[in-house]
Amino acid sequence: MIKKQLLLWALCLSLFLSLLPAASAAAVLPGAGRLTYETAFTGSDTALSGGAASQQLFTIMDYWNVDSVKINLHFQVSQITKDQVSSITLSLNGIPFHSFRPSLQNNGEQIISITAPKGFLKKDSNTLTLQGDLKTAVDNNQVCYVDNSPDNWLHFFNTSSIAVTYSSKELTGGISDFSGRFSGIDTVKNGKSLITVPEQATGAELESAAYALSGFAKENALTDKTIAMLPYREDSIKDRSAVVLVAMYDRVPAELKSRLSTAEDLGTHALIQLLNKDTRPTLVITSQDESLLIKAGRLAASTELMSQISSDLKVVDDATQADEPAGSISSEVTLTESGDTLTGPNHREQSYFIALPSNRSIADSGKISLDFRYAGNLDFTRSLVTVSINGTPIGSKKLTRELANGDTLTLTVPKNLNISGNFSVTVAFDLEMESAVCTPNTEQMPWAYIDKESLLQLNTKDRTDLLFNNYPYPFLRDGIYNHVAVVLPQEMDDYAYLSLGNVFNLLGQYTDGNTGDIHFYTDDVSADNLKNNNILAVGSYKNNKIIRDNNNKLYFRYSKDGTTLLSNEKISIEEQYGAELGTLQLVESPYGSGRGFMAVTAVNAENYYLASRLIASEKDKWKVFGDGVAVDKDGNVSAYRFKTDTGAKQDSALEQIVERSDVLGFVVAVVLTIALVLVALLLLIRKHMKKRGDRRET
Repeated sequence: MIKKQLLLWALCLSLFLSLLPAASAAAVLPGAGRLTYETAFTGSDTALSGGAASQQLFTIMDYWNVDSVKINLHFQVSQITKDQVSSITLSLNGIPFHSFRPSLQNNGEQIISITAPKGFLKKDSNTLTLQGDLKTAVDNNQVCYVDNSPDNWLHFFNTSSIAVTYSSKELTGGISDFSGRFSGIDTVKNGKSLITVPEQATGAELESAAYALSGFAKENALTDKTIAMLPYREDSIKDRSAVVLVAMYDRVPAELKSRLSTAEDLGTHALIQLLNKDTRPTLVITSQDESLLIKAGRLAASTELMSQISSDLKVVDDATQADEPAGSISSEVTLTESGDTLTGPNHREQSYFIALPSNRSIADSGKISLDFRYAGNLDFTRSLVTVSINGTPIGSKKLTRELANGDTLTLTVPKNLNISGNFSVTVAFDLEMESAVCTPNTEQMPWAYIDKESLLQLNTKDRTDLLFNNYPYPFLRDGIYNHVAVVLPQEMDDYAYLSLGNVFNLLGQYTDGNTGDIHFYTDDVSADNLKNNNILAVGSYKNNKIIRDNNNKLYFRYSKDGTTLLSNEKISIEEQYGAELGTLQLVESPYGSGRGFMAVTAVNAENYYLASRLIASEKDKWKVFGDGVAVDKDGNVSAYRFKTDTGAKQDSALEQIVERSDVLGFVVAVVLTIALVLVALLLLIRKHMKKRGDRRET
């Protein structure tokens, strides 16, 4: 009887649930509208020995409503760790929030998830610190603890991650809000942002789009993802959440044109207008005047200017200020604005990032002047400070009790470091304690302080060798576009647009200002237009005349019918294999001395697109060196150096002196001294001759 009643109740309940509307079930789904962005631990696996700490950075975007932050740890501890006295502590932005004792089960390997407090988060960059306090020996008398640091290791695998669950805020701001989302890490990572132009875009449309793409790419914080460029079509935009369209006004699609402002004369104005905020936000850059369309593209390339536009519409005319000049290269760089304190025993480091244009390298006579002080209770027989550049030590100094309240260190930057572009300076203190074996570990003692008077005297020189080692030179010089002429294939398919987008993604990340110039040409361009430009030719032997005309100057040359690439002195190429190779080739321009010619080329478009991906982001840039690079469909990359003389114009002695302010001052002083000596000698000779004349008269 009871069983029959239970069965009857179950049938009634099932019937009731089946009658509920489907919308009610969807409404109670957990996590509806929520997204998760996961940041993997950077680099390779991290090893922490003893009480060392490791830091992992992650970003919180301004437009995120954060629901939770979860730390997913995959790690292993030494198998002889004493788990009852060892611990691991997690801190968020310097505030500890969780400690636990590692387990020795499963050979010391463990996977755990820990929820971090939202209240400790900051906008933009956040720091997760992992502190290991591992012990492999315990003193039975509990008086003094001795440990062997190589044995007490803690190993975090790069499968560890920081997962942020969030929902996106409504796009209530204007152009500045859109710009931040367009280059946001979640938008770019998921391939949701897109730069578009009309089908068979004109030179002015592509030039304006290239500037705009450069600005958005510069704000892209991801080193392995890019912002695509494609023609504006329904199939190319349907899965995107943020779109930029750059087009002459008469080529703007009707559904967008009907929403554009009609208050301005587009013959004398350009518009940067945000449309469709509630559906698919689209930023339209348009004008009836080509020069104003290009100017509007330059303005879009300025992160600073775009961040200041809170409205949905920006009108550009001849009087609009759009240029953002490149920053100057200072000969003296302050390492720290307000001073930095390092606390705790043993090895402590402070790193400083130095920004330098990619075509600049450190010249001779660079110096680092370090002003610092430190605790007076150190073991001065073992304590020292070491300075490194890009991980290479350049000098050390022993710490002394007498100079603890004010010490200095001056080091010359070695000539053989061959540093170009951005680099880092690391100041490391080894703060060893007296009787450290029995000294309790404390984060506040001992300490060292790096004073704000610490300076890097930076002398630089231009790297003008036509090699991919110096890329993006020659297309960028000191952070601005350096007379760039892009020669397009006869037919622009999606691969051609994507290849252009790849090239300007990486170039954009290296820009420092929106000046300089880019021009786009079809392959029937005259030699006069290419004479004073650095040429970027995209296409194949058959669809790009500039590549075809200069085939004999390439390192990977085409066969007479253009159906395959031929063997050369570096590599033997089978006919079918040569038909599937994509290449990057950097040669001296055949149209003007001192200029470069880069061919992004292959027999078919799909393969030259594969080649363009090598110079699309920092992730693959390291694979590209020498002056000729080949990649096959399986992703195998081969880089070669063909020319011994790179053909680049070298700086004259006068140019090198002018660039070195210290040498210039010395030369001027010497010249003035010599001039004064010569004037004095002339006056003495004149006086002496006059006296001789007087004696003859008497």
